[in-house]
Amino acid sequence: MLFCMLMMFTTAHVRIRQQSYEAFWYTHHLFIPFLLSLYTHATGCFVRDTTKPYSPFAGSPFWDHCIGYEGWRWELIGGGLYLCERIYREWSSRRPSTIQRVIRHPYDALEIQFSKPSMKYKAGQWLLLNVPEVSTTQWHPFTITSCPFDPYVSVHVRQVGDWTRALGDAVGAGPTQAKEYDNLDDLGMYEIALMPNQEMPAIRVDGPYGAPAEDVFDNEIAVLIGTGIGVTPWASILKNIFNLRARPNGPMRLKRVVFIWICRDTKSFEWFQMLLSSLEQQSLDAATQTGAAHEFLRIHTYLTQRFDANDMANVFINSVEAEKDPLTQLSARTNFGRPDFRKLFTAMKDGIRDGSYLGGALPGGEKGERGGQRRRKADVGVYFCGPNTAAKQIRSACKGVTSSDVTFSFWKEHF
Repeated sequence: MLFCMLMMFTTAHVRIRQQSYEAFWYTHHLFIPFLLSLYTHATGCFVRDTTKPYSPFAGSPFWDHCIGYEGWRWELIGGGLYLCERIYREWSSRRPSTIQRVIRHPYDALEIQFSKPSMKYKAGQWLLLNVPEVSTTQWHPFTITSCPFDPYVSVHVRQVGDWTRALGDAVGAGPTQAKEYDNLDDLGMYEIALMPNQEMPAIRVDGPYGAPAEDVFDNEIAVLIGTGIGVTPWASILKNIFNLRARPNGPMRLKRVVFIWICRDTKSFEWFQMLLSSLEQQSLDAATQTGAAHEFLRIHTYLTQRFDANDMANVFINSVEAEKDPLTQLSARTNFGRPDFRKLFTAMKDGIRDGSYLGGALPGGEKGERGGQRRRKADVGVYFCGPNTAAKQIRSACKGVTSSDVTFSFWKEHF
């Protein structure tokens, strides 16, 4: 039991889990012998014994005096429920799932769109994916990037390990096959075309499972922050928000969404450029039609890549009097460097307090005992998906700017 616990605890370290997921996955199946040992180690006289002295060589009298062990009756309840849950997951994962489309994005990122009619999910959830052609035993977690209103389910996969690279090769979009499409798109983004008599590999899907991002509608203001491929959870959230707002009974509490995307280079912005452009335009059109002082969605992009003098000059020349940003093709201009979250959140809090951030909607609270207008509290949910170093900075900024009337709650997507 101690050996099993030691192995599972050691391989659960974040570095081992990210660099060698196979070691983490296979080692954690030691929970099976661990539980069997836990349920059986107290049988006989191994744990519970009487105070009377009996020789272990006395034969039958030695075993007859043991107090015994009856805890297995209670353990059967929990173990039985867990066994039923595993059987259901196995049955559910084997229900038909078919890959419909594969799109290759820059930096070896794949978008896999598949259909599974039996799967019902919410925006922000995640699933476990198994490809028997690659490995029959490995299940890898991925965030769902489609929204429930889409006619398909999609995940974005970045090829950074043995399993993900093998998956890319299996669907025809691996690093070796990408050389055949180099002249197709300079940005490295294209749809994989199936050859005659070619079929996509079979997949098995286990899920969906809940995530903190599901609670985004419980806030008046939602701040969604992603770094690089960590933007994937917010693709589903943003699409779902605008689909729900278009309905008569859409979310009433959520009044504004701030989306912050931090990338190390310009090519990464191409992953969701079309989606962000569409959502930004919808937000601007809705603000114009309703006469609102502020658009519902505000997008902030940050580029951490260092430019030389010539490249920087070209960017500024193309930005002058241009309606769209030359790097992202969005109305919002790209910021260079890393964001100062404490400064951003402080400006947001000040705007909420004076009523300018939400067009004066916040101060209209309930009346106090003396008939005066009492300011009601505002809840700002900050959701982040990315490295732990940035998470610590954002969490610290949220704690630093939280006050009695404006609360910044921090949530992080974990892997």
